[in-house]
Amino acid sequence: MAKRMTKKSNDDRRRATQLMKRILLGFRSQMDEELRPQGVTTAQLQILKAIKAAPGSSGAQLARGCYVTPQTMQALIQKAEKDGWIERHKDKGNDRVLAASLTPAGERLLRHAEAIVMRIEQKLWVGVSKKEIATLAEVLERCLGNIAEE
Repeated sequence: MAKRMTKKSNDDRRRATQLMKRILLGFRSQMDEELRPQGVTTAQLQILKAIKAAPGSSGAQLARGCYVTPQTMQALIQKAEKDGWIERHKDKGNDRVLAASLTPAGERLLRHAEAIVMRIEQKLWVGVSKKEIATLAEVLERCLGNIAEE
């Protein structure tokens, strides 16, 4: 009987992990689909959000915060600058560092994207109570803590 419960428990854990992945992929797919007309991807949007949260950040700081390589970040920053969503200027403390900030177009794009996120989130949580969401968030925070880098 114990083996059966263990197998069931392992199956439930695997199913939960797969469901989390499917939700994230589905969410991102819907975001990308709705953002495509604006010529932006969710990865580019993440950078704009990071710049808004910490204006004046360097490429290296943004790369760390967005969990991408510095090379990937540079390519994304160059595209965002070319598209007019950000501007870069010399850092006040270090002439060799180019700090990024959002342009008004970048701000508008973020507001538009936030409306899309809210619409997708509303669909995602239909039929799920606030209490269930809070419990799920607590469980996911524990899981994240279990695998977080030290």
